[in-house]
Amino acid sequence: MIIEVDSIALSFDNKKILYGVYLRAETGKITGILGRNGCGKTCLLRIIFGDLNAKYKNIRINSIHQKKELYKTNSIAYLPQHQLLPKNLKLSKVFALFNIKWDDFTEIFDAFTKYKDTRVNMLSSGELRVVETYLILSSKKDIILLDEPFSFIAPIYIEKIKFLMEEKKKHCIILVTDHFYRDILDISDSIYFLKNGYSKIIKTKEDLENEGYVNVG
Repeated sequence: MIIEVDSIALSFDNKKILYGVYLRAETGKITGILGRNGCGKTCLLRIIFGDLNAKYKNIRINSIHQKKELYKTNSIAYLPQHQLLPKNLKLSKVFALFNIKWDDFTEIFDAFTKYKDTRVNMLSSGELRVVETYLILSSKKDIILLDEPFSFIAPIYIEKIKFLMEEKKKHCIILVTDHFYRDILDISDSIYFLKNGYSKIIKTKEDLENEGYVNVG
């Protein structure tokens, strides 16, 4: 499967956010998105997901224009920046609702075994992010959108999530953005950089330095 996005026009209070973006992602590859705060990374993911309306947009899957919002097609899963799970649910209930086996999760993240009957609001922000990211990656969707999956997460968990992403990409499209650019550089097969409403391909850390996104050295 191949998804292409272009002709997006998005403005807030007459300020242009996105207007020259092209993005292409495909099954078997992880596509990263980088850019400074406010450049439109989250907006772009939400436009693809379908819960943010753009003035103009063109989303194509296998060259076919998608008239319906993708979330209505049951083909896409989205990890937002904000908390995804209801705070009063126990994790055992959450996994049951997602139809995902708790034991499969704790086989990878064994430190969570003790949390089976713990409520979501008792987890730290990092622990919650691990759970939410795992649930989205474990969904049987054709397209996975991850907005800052590495935020607040301990390095050992980041490496495990990267491993899961590598396994998952064999069967779906993965689009990911995060402020931890080194992790995006490490995990992504292709990277787009958003700046001044436009997108461009990034291949190396030096490209990011040339864009003024990271310090030289």
